[in-house]
Amino acid sequence: MASTMKTWEYLYLTDPESELGPENETIVETDTETYTERDLEEHYLISREASIMAPAQEAEMNDNGKVGPHPSYIQVAKPYMLEQHIQECLVATGVTQAKEDNIRMLGVAWIDNVRKALQLPVRTYNTACVYYHKFRLSHADTEYGFIDAAAAALFMACKVEDTLKRSKEILCAAYNLKLSPAEHVSQDDPMFESPSKTIIGLERLMLESAGFDFRNRYPQKLVIKLAKFYKVDKESVGKKAYYMSLDLYRTFAPLKQTNATLAFACLELSGRVLGQNIPNVEAASDYANWHITREEVMETLLDLLDLYTHHRTSTIVGQDLALDIFIDTRIILNQEASSNNYPRYTHNSEKKKKPSNGTKATNGTNDVKATKSPVSPSDPSVKDSRLSSTMSPAAVAGPKGRAGVKDGTIRFMLDPERAREEQKTVAEYFKVEEEEYEVEVETERRRG
Repeated sequence: MASTMKTWEYLYLTDPESELGPENETIVETDTETYTERDLEEHYLISREASIMAPAQEAEMNDNGKVGPHPSYIQVAKPYMLEQHIQECLVATGVTQAKEDNIRMLGVAWIDNVRKALQLPVRTYNTACVYYHKFRLSHADTEYGFIDAAAAALFMACKVEDTLKRSKEILCAAYNLKLSPAEHVSQDDPMFESPSKTIIGLERLMLESAGFDFRNRYPQKLVIKLAKFYKVDKESVGKKAYYMSLDLYRTFAPLKQTNATLAFACLELSGRVLGQNIPNVEAASDYANWHITREEVMETLLDLLDLYTHHRTSTIVGQDLALDIFIDTRIILNQEASSNNYPRYTHNSEKKKKPSNGTKATNGTNDVKATKSPVSPSDPSVKDSRLSSTMSPAAVAGPKGRAGVKDGTIRFMLDPERAREEQKTVAEYFKVEEEEYEVEVETERRRG
């Protein structure tokens, strides 16, 4: 047997291009099976010293006897998120509301300051803020520094929006903001070497958090078009609405609403706070043409007013107006929401909750509590059991987002229909079928 296999090995190594046919096949017999030269060529690795050949390892079979693909997780990119989902993610990360607001404001402010220093366009700022928010919804704040996350988001946004900047260039611009022009350092300084590697490492996690979705929205262009269409004063109402569209990215509203909803909300609020109301916008007569509703615009208006009420000094518009103006505007919108039974957050699938004090919520609705988000659990390790159906495995996993993924991979898709079809096909191989049957066993009685 060994000599026959050595002869085949010699023929194959001396003339590997030769075509093997039935007429010149050499039969190699073993104790259990019979192989031809063609079989050996397809299924075995031949080495010069090999004298024994082992068959290839067969694929493992499932419990139902079928050989199928390995299970994997499919994460479909979500261009929009519901407020309910956002709050569930924040609870899963175990962050308190005060800390979340603080880190969100600081991160967006860092992105805004650095992009101005680098003279990057507004679209890069929009994209960076969205990636920063999505990253923080998937990873706990204890796993990274918010400056590193903001820098990685801006670095990734520069690639997506084709405004390329090196990671060291971004870090250098941020460092030079704290120095006088005479003390500015170069981007090739060795101090940026280690932070640059950190940013590049976070970029992969940033891509996973965004679902490899590069579809982004920019409401500023539509704000300008609507201001021209409704013939508002561009120096007062138009400019203020534009600045509000920038402040809007300090909230989660860009993750929830379309461009039209964001643009109408900014234009309406700009007119209200300046005392130049726009009746055609407030009447919601053109909403149907943009496939939006008054409830969605009202939610965005209240998100903006929450920002200007609680974090006025961290915004662009809030510093120019008094706090009483925003409070008065909020009261008027609360009355409208209460009279029309508008929910605070649209498309919310949770059961309606009544405030514990027996009064209406501060925004004039009855479906959610007056607090801006659910209270974080006392133990951050305790997760909501409902998250497994709405969040990706990486988001509901343990530390570093990998503890929950033991075997299998996470695959990212943009088409939800394709993901459903694939899951339906793969599910046939992993059905758990159980059968119950009774077996009679004869037992002998013990003699006492």
